[in-house]
Amino acid sequence: MYALSEKDGAIWILEREGKAEGATYKPLEKFALNQPPPSDPAHGLRLHWDQSGNHRILVMGDVGNAKITPDFDARTQVLITPVRPVAALRAEALSTSPPGEDGSFRKPELVELTTLDPAIHLDIRYGTTNNFLGTPVYTQARAFLQRPAAEALVRALHKLQPLGYALLIHDAYRPWYVTKIFWEATPPEGKIFVADPSQGSHHNRGCAVDLTLYDLATGKPIEMPGTYDEMSPRSFPDYPGGSSLERWHRDLLRRAMESEGFTVYEHEWWHFDYKDWREYPILNIKFEDLRSGQGLASAQ
Repeated sequence: MYALSEKDGAIWILEREGKAEGATYKPLEKFALNQPPPSDPAHGLRLHWDQSGNHRILVMGDVGNAKITPDFDARTQVLITPVRPVAALRAEALSTSPPGEDGSFRKPELVELTTLDPAIHLDIRYGTTNNFLGTPVYTQARAFLQRPAAEALVRALHKLQPLGYALLIHDAYRPWYVTKIFWEATPPEGKIFVADPSQGSHHNRGCAVDLTLYDLATGKPIEMPGTYDEMSPRSFPDYPGGSSLERWHRDLLRRAMESEGFTVYEHEWWHFDYKDWREYPILNIKFEDLRSGQGLASAQ
């Protein structure tokens, strides 16, 4: 497996060594940003520009691989083909109960994030057609977290604001029935990007958040090495491709979140779990059954 990576004013061609979880990339070739590399006879690698002159294409043997540039202004999400119709999966999920759990848990206290700080913005893709299934799965575009996680999120936000950034939320608390829809709709090769409903998701416990950075000056999302909910290696937190600035922004978000008790999910740069997730039960409360008052949300 190969990856193109921009670093220190040069393009690097990296080769992945092995298939184990701890496998690493080694530099295979390096060349200036605006100059074609020498052809590598051992691997048949060469780089050229497309007809428009705007996009580089890495050619390996007879196969050309065009660079995919994330475009956060685009209204088309990277889609999958659901294994079964989403409408049928929804009906099935709503008629099914979450798995039973033993032990004692904290009493849930879901807080609506937009009530805590006006700099928290929302782009709840699952309330629109602009998500990986291409159809809405939420009835309302809202975001909640358990109070300790929500307060930690605000502290991370306040660390980013002096640098000119704030937080854009894609998803937070997720009812269990939606996790079941995602799992049943996703083909086997994409299962690492969705949670197993038999175990429940950290989102179901109100202790996981999907988010990115936006520019305080323009209000526009910051470009990252990959797009939200993209089922590809570009979603990995240590993916070496993209530009150095994109990787810097991705790592800045990670440092801010980790400093407040969140941990990044190993397959998704945008997904962060709060440290106390084990202390909360799996919830299956729909958004329309939550009421908000002074930041506190509870079942009606």
